[in-house]
Amino acid sequence: MNAQSPRAQRLAARRAATQARIDTMTPPAAPAWAAPLRAAAFARLAALGLPEKRDEYWRYTDPARLTAAEDSPADVFRITDEPAMYEGVDRLKLVFTDGVFDAAASDPFAGEGIEIARLADSDGAPWARDLYGTLEARAQVPVARPLAALNSATATDGVLIRVTGVVSRPVSVIYRRTDPRAQATLHHLLRLEEGAELTLLENGPVAARSSIVIEADLADGAVLHHIRTMGRDHERVSVTHLFARLGSASRLKSFTLSMNGALVRNEAMLWLDGKGGVAHVAGAALGEGAFHHDDTVFIAHRAPGCESRQVFKKVLRKHAIGVFQGKILVERTAQLTDGYQISQALLLDERSQFLAKPELEIYADDVKCSHGSTSGEIDADHLFYLRARGIPEDEAKLLLVLAFLAEALDEIERGELVEDMQLRLRGWLERHSH
Repeated sequence: MNAQSPRAQRLAARRAATQARIDTMTPPAAPAWAAPLRAAAFARLAALGLPEKRDEYWRYTDPARLTAAEDSPADVFRITDEPAMYEGVDRLKLVFTDGVFDAAASDPFAGEGIEIARLADSDGAPWARDLYGTLEARAQVPVARPLAALNSATATDGVLIRVTGVVSRPVSVIYRRTDPRAQATLHHLLRLEEGAELTLLENGPVAARSSIVIEADLADGAVLHHIRTMGRDHERVSVTHLFARLGSASRLKSFTLSMNGALVRNEAMLWLDGKGGVAHVAGAALGEGAFHHDDTVFIAHRAPGCESRQVFKKVLRKHAIGVFQGKILVERTAQLTDGYQISQALLLDERSQFLAKPELEIYADDVKCSHGSTSGEIDADHLFYLRARGIPEDEAKLLLVLAFLAEALDEIERGELVEDMQLRLRGWLERHSH
């Protein structure tokens, strides 16, 4: 008998531990159409095993709190010092409270050019059956994403949105939390037909611990604007996954604002499958103390003439940790690719850390790709310039931090949403100026 290698032994032990964990789970109530798809997701999870700190793409972030059977409760954080988000925006509201759809607080599922249903109630539209778990399964190669498979297997709710036209009124998914022990696993599906356009907003504290997966399929010429603002809870633990397939001449712009949080991991995997597609993913994160924020992004160029941008900015202080892992993959079929990636951190003291792993993998020969990653403190010359013009030091620092974050916010196209983000950023900086 051949003895197993240490690596094979570790994998076997991981799979055994994962299966033991799966055996303790009670699959959520779900429509019949989703049952085989959930079973397939459980099988993927069992084969992959839950992530461990020794894994290459978890080396900067310990996944233990995301994989434990239970997590500590987190106090409900009540915001009293700023207005609710997007109050001035005409939008269709879909509310989840403690991870459960709140029909009484939501608007009716109605709108021209758009069909909306709940995952928990849906009778299974063909497009939803074809999409659920499909992109998540595709994203397991070359990097395993077992937490996304766990979400597909156990999600209790979510929204299914099919767009057939240009929808001018944003769909706003609002997360509210009232229970310190609430845990939430949500799975949203988006299908944008040819030439369709949608703005999807997400905001609010989801739960003490949460997992959200979005699978988005953009047909040729479709446009999706996705803007997420995560709650200001100091103690929340969360993981999100955005998976998107882009057809020819389609566009996706996704922006995430994160402030506070104990452990936040945001992953994205996008495929530019059609000629002339455009994919932009951006984020701004501000945190202090136990704040640990991880952006892990992969964009695969698979067709000619496509453009991608990854723009991530983090502001860190008082031992906060920021992580960025980003990759641009250009396949042989993706000539005339334009790929850009930048990740930067502004460290407001010497005790914070920024860990970055930018990557390019290029197999085509006629491309334009660049990446860069930096970290540093506020520029003393710039600060002196502002002080010399009579601007108080705290205000001068605030202006420089906002200027640092501006490149990420530039990825938001709707002006009223940018103004809302700037209001949140300024408020956070003013509250944490000392």
